[in-house]
Amino acid sequence: MIKKTLFFTNKCAITTSNEQLVISSETKNRTIPIEDIGYVIIDHHEVYISMPALNKLINNNCACIFCDEKHLPNGMLLNLNSHHIQQEIFKYQIDASVPLKKQLWQQTVIEKITNQGLLLKTITGTENKFEYLASKVLSGDSSNMEGVAASFYWKSFFETDFKRERLGDYPNNFLNYGYAILRAATARALSGSGLLNTLGIHHKSKYNAFALADDIMEPFRPLVDEAVYTIMQHYDEQELTTEIKSMLLEVLTRTVYFKTEKSPLMVALQKTASSLQQCYSGERKKIKYPKLWN
Repeated sequence: MIKKTLFFTNKCAITTSNEQLVISSETKNRTIPIEDIGYVIIDHHEVYISMPALNKLINNNCACIFCDEKHLPNGMLLNLNSHHIQQEIFKYQIDASVPLKKQLWQQTVIEKITNQGLLLKTITGTENKFEYLASKVLSGDSSNMEGVAASFYWKSFFETDFKRERLGDYPNNFLNYGYAILRAATARALSGSGLLNTLGIHHKSKYNAFALADDIMEPFRPLVDEAVYTIMQHYDEQELTTEIKSMLLEVLTRTVYFKTEKSPLMVALQKTASSLQQCYSGERKKIKYPKLWN
């Protein structure tokens, strides 16, 4: 089921009544069933949200995302009790062997490089060596093919001289926003499958509460890159306007493809997260990543 994404950029009050989210502003009131909501993004310093509303959203496995003064996602609330055998799943995850984690990371990097190559070919209209680079990814990506591919990817992606940096110049701000939304969606899916976001398979910083989300989102990043590229072809605006943010949020409903079915990204992430849980428990050997383009 496709869940709604609510994006608040103006002053309002958010409360709850009869399992509905009640949104009150100076001009109108509206209600939305809480069971229909997957993401709430608050991007205004005068939005009031009640504790009962927050708790009902969290109980429904809704990701509540809060933006900072630069209008970038800065924090997130997730359900901590979202799976009926969560303790057992945590144990599988914690006890996962180093070889298993290296194999899972190898699969993930292969998917990422493959997707980067496909998108780059579409944008430039020329062949590239990304399929070859993907074939050279070793267990744990010990030869850092991810870094080699990234260097070539960003040099070729934009017509202008571009350097991918978290605090860099435009269009880094667009990319950062899209990646933050993707990260939140991935974290929500992992949490819903009973997995511990803090414990990554590759990312390991002690300061990172979402290391696993940072791992699993990697193959999906080209969807954000594609959206940013498309926006840049149609808009001269270099600041994150409400309209541009809304366009980046549409990545969550972008169609992706499994062998026998197609699925919106937010649903596909749940399938990927569930497959990772099965890899930890020994039921599967590969993460189920979708194709981003058919």
